[in-house]
Amino acid sequence: MKKNFLITTGGSGGHVIPASIIYDHLIEVANLTVSIDNRGLKYLDKNKYNFKIIDTPKLNNFYFLPINLIKISFLILKSFYLLKKEKIEKIFSTGGYMSLPLILAARSLRLDIYLIEPNQTIGRANNYFLSSCKKIFCYTKKINKFPDKFKNKIIQIDPLVKKNIYKIKKLRKENDKFTILIIGGSQGANIFDKNLKNILVNISKKHSIRIVHQTSENNISNLQNFYLSNNLENKIFSFDKNLSTIMLQSDLCITRAGASSLAELSALCIPFIAVPLPTARDDHQTANANFYKDKDCCWIIEQSVFEEKIEDFLKNIIEDQKDYLKKKESLEKLNYNNSWINVNQKILIGIDEN
Repeated sequence: MKKNFLITTGGSGGHVIPASIIYDHLIEVANLTVSIDNRGLKYLDKNKYNFKIIDTPKLNNFYFLPINLIKISFLILKSFYLLKKEKIEKIFSTGGYMSLPLILAARSLRLDIYLIEPNQTIGRANNYFLSSCKKIFCYTKKINKFPDKFKNKIIQIDPLVKKNIYKIKKLRKENDKFTILIIGGSQGANIFDKNLKNILVNISKKHSIRIVHQTSENNISNLQNFYLSNNLENKIFSFDKNLSTIMLQSDLCITRAGASSLAELSALCIPFIAVPLPTARDDHQTANANFYKDKDCCWIIEQSVFEEKIEDFLKNIIEDQKDYLKKKESLEKLNYNNSWINVNQKILIGIDEN
């Protein structure tokens, strides 16, 4: 008879995507429920996943703090009854303030708590609950700001990516034009909508390139018209649930450094230029990018000098591909033993340990 597990998540795609992947890894061994807030719901396939709404308010507004604390107290009670009603035995959290009511309720019920940390810097919510969890799944044992006394709780796994990525990777074909993908992640990246398009047009005058560019919904037609008026082949999109298929069509990616995006690019062995979001909490995006840079899998450009450096970066990569090919080879080595089955076994062994 299957046991009952709950996965708590929400907020951004950086939290929801790993949660949905954990769900897919556990679905064969447990009855699963996802607890999610309204903000994160747009990143979840509502037809595929069994979910409940626990809409945790943010605690970053001092003026509304008293009201929000009352709301959280109510949500802790709501979570308590949800866990009891669904007879939950184990709870999994991808971190963030959204998990607060569920983890506190689970702790009062003495349930087994497992944390997932996709970033290379321990998140504040995960850090707070380290003392209460049985294990924490990480991509490395060298997590920034991770307390030494809890390092025995780390289970190292390969970065979480959707199951279809392992399948479509085999379908990759060579492009007739060097294809550059620009993505901003679930948090967006306005810097990629400014002068970058002009730089790409300048490069296209000497090199045969194709552009696949993610932008905001209201900027799609403007960007399409700009590229078309400059005879630059392009595909413009906003949000696409099949982003991995779009990634597969690219040779190089310019991206923010969210853990999920970098994990997918890495698994598909697509070299990338990471531009970490400087306002990311605890500068975790820089740590994410450095994880791959230290393995010679990518380049990093700081946002403050992005427009100054990106043109020369791209020209050097296109004109002399030695470094590009070296990055590609490093990615292939990094992912040599990376498979859905290997990740799945580590997760299942981890939750079965006493």
